[in-house]
Amino acid sequence: MRSTKSGQPDGHQTQPEAAAAQPEAAESGSEAAATGRPAGSPTGAGPDRTTRQAALWATVVALPLTVLVAVLVFGQLSPDPVEKPAATPTSAAPQATTPVQMAAPGLAERPATVCRALLSRLPATLRDLGQRPVTAGPEQNAAYGDPAITLACGVARPAVSAVADLWMVNNVCWLTEHRDGGLVLTTVDREVPVRLSVPAGQEQTVQWAAPVSESLVASVPSVPDVPTGCAEG
Repeated sequence: MRSTKSGQPDGHQTQPEAAAAQPEAAESGSEAAATGRPAGSPTGAGPDRTTRQAALWATVVALPLTVLVAVLVFGQLSPDPVEKPAATPTSAAPQATTPVQMAAPGLAERPATVCRALLSRLPATLRDLGQRPVTAGPEQNAAYGDPAITLACGVARPAVSAVADLWMVNNVCWLTEHRDGGLVLTTVDREVPVRLSVPAGQEQTVQWAAPVSESLVASVPSVPDVPTGCAEG
């Protein structure tokens, strides 16, 4: 019969040592279950907390910067406010569209025919003034702007003195008279006289007659005996 040794071979734990290791393993397993990480893996609590704090501060700093950049970009892209231009004599301004009060005396057949031809050729605007309706005689009267510049066809032929102020405008001779109500221009070289009245509220210049003269040349015949002051220099 062989005798046995009380010791165990090297490299094997005794039963008491194995029993002592079991509580440690159980404790590690409980920790793994509580944290959701495998037993024995590093927790990394310190680095993870630092990373989260850094990300939070980065978000806090970046948000105001993003808003500031958006405001600056919007300001750059927004068009500059444009000031409303003031009305000038050369820019069209809002005007009344109500009919202009005008008389319409009866005309003989020939003057009435000539006046209808003239009115059909008048421009839609006089310089920068739009045409307005009239209360009477649209076949012989016209009005432009506010205050209204009026045109009357078939008026009485004016007397022309030796010192009369005559102007040739686009091949039409006009007698100019400065009255209390403004400037009055009347043709003196046409078969049917035409009067252009420029009220004091408008520029007092003979140039208002320029576009009307073009229509006159095309529709109202001239007369042979024109005043001497109408000769072009």
